[in-house]
Amino acid sequence: MTLFIFIGVFLLIDFYVFQAVLNVSKGWPSPWQTLVRYGFWLPTALCITALSWWMFADPFSITSGMRNWIITGIFATYFSKLFGVFFLLIDDGQRLVRWITKYFSKNPSTLPGEVITRSQFLTNAAMVATAIPFGAMAYGIISGAHDYRLKRVSLKLSNLPKEFDGIRIAQLSDIHSGSFFNKTAVKGGVEMTLNEKPDVILFTGDLVNNESSEVKDYIDVFNKLRAPLGVYSVTGNHDYGDYKNWESKEAKKQNFNDLMEAHRLLGFDLLMNENRFITQGSEKLAIIGIENWGAGRFTKYGKLDQAYRGTEEAATKILMSHDPSHWDAEVRPGYSDIDLMLSGHTHGFQFGVELGGFKWSPVQYAYKQWAGLYKEGNQHLYVNRGFGYLGYPGRVGMPPEITIIELKRA
Repeated sequence: MTLFIFIGVFLLIDFYVFQAVLNVSKGWPSPWQTLVRYGFWLPTALCITALSWWMFADPFSITSGMRNWIITGIFATYFSKLFGVFFLLIDDGQRLVRWITKYFSKNPSTLPGEVITRSQFLTNAAMVATAIPFGAMAYGIISGAHDYRLKRVSLKLSNLPKEFDGIRIAQLSDIHSGSFFNKTAVKGGVEMTLNEKPDVILFTGDLVNNESSEVKDYIDVFNKLRAPLGVYSVTGNHDYGDYKNWESKEAKKQNFNDLMEAHRLLGFDLLMNENRFITQGSEKLAIIGIENWGAGRFTKYGKLDQAYRGTEEAATKILMSHDPSHWDAEVRPGYSDIDLMLSGHTHGFQFGVELGGFKWSPVQYAYKQWAGLYKEGNQHLYVNRGFGYLGYPGRVGMPPEITIIELKRA
């Protein structure tokens, strides 16, 4: 039943937009007119076929990347057409008002313009409005998906020991290796990170989308990440395989075991509700890492009390926790001596606007802290916009990020 509802909605949208296509192309040469009119229905046929297959077959029988492309194709096609529908509704609305006015008017001949003729301006506007979001999404795939940007942050901490003054931290997050389609570009992002010569590298979760096997082809890329003081990692919500129907509990457990093994093969020190000390002289800096913990509907695997235990002697504490909602929900209320928390998870929605000090993304209506640096009292949170992408294989106005944080004594 759900399938027929979707197909019905899709066809209603298509028939409505097709009226504009007919109107715009009516004066074109016959071959072009035929090509455009028949070509209009090709994406519809592909979307309905893909949706039918998705409903009745097993989407997990294909790769994560292919699933992303199918979802993106359907979304891009109909999301774009909705913009055209908006202008066509305006056009039909004004024609309806004119028809009603003429019907009840005592002297209808004095009303300007034709009553039923579709407005050429609004029809053309509908076509342009449809093309712009589709073009933006295409550009986001071609250019934005791997347009890695360095975000540099200088952070002053009052209790930072002088031995750690100037320490440089590279943060990566949300690799989502199952979504990549350009291995060469991904290598370029890793090289950008290494060129910054960080003292320590911290990865804040979501190595894969659903299955540990997704990272197999990228082990030889991300295992190049090395730093003098180590490379540390934690898990994100996608690393547990919670979004796939497994044939058994054992299969799901084995998948997660393989995921942890992948971290080892990459040379990442995976912190599963644990901590590590970085020592310089007689001073210690604590790296605390927990499993995924998110407010709301996300499963809470993290155990901060366990991970924190034993770090009291460290003058400075850095927490790696994938989901930024953890900061307000548990970290700030109960652990006031955690100086810096590093997160990811939001991806900046892979869509937004950042101009100077202004930033906006739809994700801000779901997450209070969603990108960049936040401060409350003496505590800080940094939310990385993500190295990879999920679902839509691109980014518009919210490029993938490599964060370089330099800690300074206040």
